[in-house]
Amino acid sequence: MISFSLFLTTAFAQNKTVPEVTLKTLKGESKNIQDFAKDGKITVISFWATWCAPCKKELDAIAEVYGEWQEDYDMELVAVSIDTRRALATVPGMVSSKGWKYTVLTGKATELQNAFNFQTIPQTFLLDQKGNIVYHHNGYVPGDEYELEDKIKALAGK
Repeated sequence: MISFSLFLTTAFAQNKTVPEVTLKTLKGESKNIQDFAKDGKITVISFWATWCAPCKKELDAIAEVYGEWQEDYDMELVAVSIDTRRALATVPGMVSSKGWKYTVLTGKATELQNAFNFQTIPQTFLLDQKGNIVYHHNGYVPGDEYELEDKIKALAGK
């Protein structure tokens, strides 16, 4: 049974495009998030912060299967930190120590929350090969990564 909130979240996400937002790489270079939506790959955008335990658990869980997902589904994950300027200094060290192979970007929380219409993190958006947001969920409980994989698999036609 699909929960009503999941239905609304999925319905809200259907056929929405990624808003134009400029983010920074960990090296300080500017990147438009739309560039990732236009590369012809299935893309997962995950909003997280260093202080958010469920965010780190979700990204750790996906890290265990990420290589297989890339190979099997030609997809990528973009992890976007919404940490404060002060906490941003700890992001590169955390990413390195965890061994995350994702593209990691940083941005201003309020700007991203307004552009993507979310309040809480972790917040995960799934984009099809044309850059449309086709699925979206918030929070994390163990096993959510398998539901996400099912959605990715369907997009990949497998």
